[in-house]
Amino acid sequence: MTIPYTELLREDRRLCLLQHLAGAADYTAHAHLLRQGLTALGQPVSFDALRADLAWLDEQGLIVLADGEVPVATLTLRGEDCARGLTRVPGVARKRPGGGA
Repeated sequence: MTIPYTELLREDRRLCLLQHLAGAADYTAHAHLLRQGLTALGQPVSFDALRADLAWLDEQGLIVLADGEVPVATLTLRGEDCARGLTRVPGVARKRPGGGA
């Protein structure tokens, strides 16, 4: 089964968001910083798509989302496990060996 390229990008973007939060102070960052981080990794994303990813990660229990004018995401323990490759969550890319996303 072949996964569509757009889905691969979405899954990788979600992993990158979790990994960014895992390295952030207090495991928390606001959407503008997360968006800049994705752009720096070569994954520019619209604000609407970012909000959708954050809402999805919140629904999965990987982050806690304080949704406001500028959403703020905080990583959960389950999200940290996923970011580090200790647990697998369908819809999030699997962390690759050697520390890469």
